Amino acid sequence: MADGWPTVELDPVRRLRVMAAAAPGRPLFAERRLAAGFDEVWPVASDLSGELPGLISGLRSFEVGPPGGGGAGGGGADGGRLEGLAVSVLGHRERFEILLRSGWCLMQSRVLLGGMAAVPDGDGTRFALLAAVRVPGAGPVQRFFGGLVDRRGEVLLDRLEQRVGSDRE
Repeated sequence: MADGWPTVELDPVRRLRVMAAAAPGRPLFAERRLAAGFDEVWPVASDLSGELPGLISGLRSFEVGPPGGGGAGGGGADGGRLEGLAVSVLGHRERFEILLRSGWCLMQSRVLLGGMAAVPDGDGTRFALLAAVRVPGAGPVQRFFGGLVDRRGEVLLDRLEQRVGSDRE
């Protein structure tokens, strides 16, 4: 207890679950236990430039670099604060502020919020992802497409699991 108040530490997956519960509308939130260990899962998930376009259909590229536009580059699993530029297959461009640390990734643009979290779970990994629209009035649309949103989360987790599995072979 600090200063007489109880405190609690949340692991990254639980923290992302709280963010999803607090997000307006009906955000995409999916969580799964993956059979692969954390040291196999997180390097794939945190390779934003290399993996996001393969995981998210409709995304042509995702360039990552240091804040302030110092050039695109990797960023690594513990890169801290970064910037990203997402380009859709239709050519739409969206800039993101990114916080990337081991087991934790939070990305936000002016209209989108995205996140990933992972923690070791025995010999596997608990992994979660979050996606939400950050514009006024998006809540009713997100609620309307609720079932599709849930299925989309499962598809993304399936793709990640396949990518991690292909790296193991």
